[in-house]
Amino acid sequence: MTGIALGLNPATLLAFCAAAIALILTPGPDTMYVLARGLDGRESGVRSAFGIATGVLFHTMLATLGVAALLQTVPEAADAIQYVGAAYLIYLGVVALRDDEFDPAVETDASGSFRRGVLVNALNPKVALFFLAFLPGFAGNGPAAGERMALLGAVYAVLTAIYLSVVALGADRLGDALAGTRVTRALNYVGAGTMLLLGVVLAVE
Repeated sequence: MTGIALGLNPATLLAFCAAAIALILTPGPDTMYVLARGLDGRESGVRSAFGIATGVLFHTMLATLGVAALLQTVPEAADAIQYVGAAYLIYLGVVALRDDEFDPAVETDASGSFRRGVLVNALNPKVALFFLAFLPGFAGNGPAAGERMALLGAVYAVLTAIYLSVVALGADRLGDALAGTRVTRALNYVGAGTMLLLGVVLAVE
């Protein structure tokens, strides 16, 4: 009802959901981070998933307020944020190696998983620019365009939270299945290495 009231017809919303799901299912830093956290435990993985979804809401706000357009106009600002995001991913990888955060056999504190998930998503300017290009095409023009963009961003965030929570739960099951084997130690290197690799890739792109 809210979408219809804002001038967003059901066909447009359905098309948006289909496109959003296709994009969400595409592997990227968010999925890899939640997968790695999920191997560490269900709570860590799900908290990370909701953190990523909160980051989506942050980028929706940027796109709605026009900040994403500013990042597109001022490449230096986008580059600076990108380097900060890359440095943060590398930091997470180093910490994971030091504290065995991605080893299912080692119990770690899950309290920071949500915050880290938010930052992993929020510090990626490519997501902001993507939302700037993606949301207006479905929101259209007119006085309620901003409200429609906010609604679509919220839908995207919900779909993201659902999918990544499933990823986290699946990773948790895998971690439990491998518990007590020598593979768990290798999983820590895989998870930490993934963070380091994502950081390097983000920095050089």
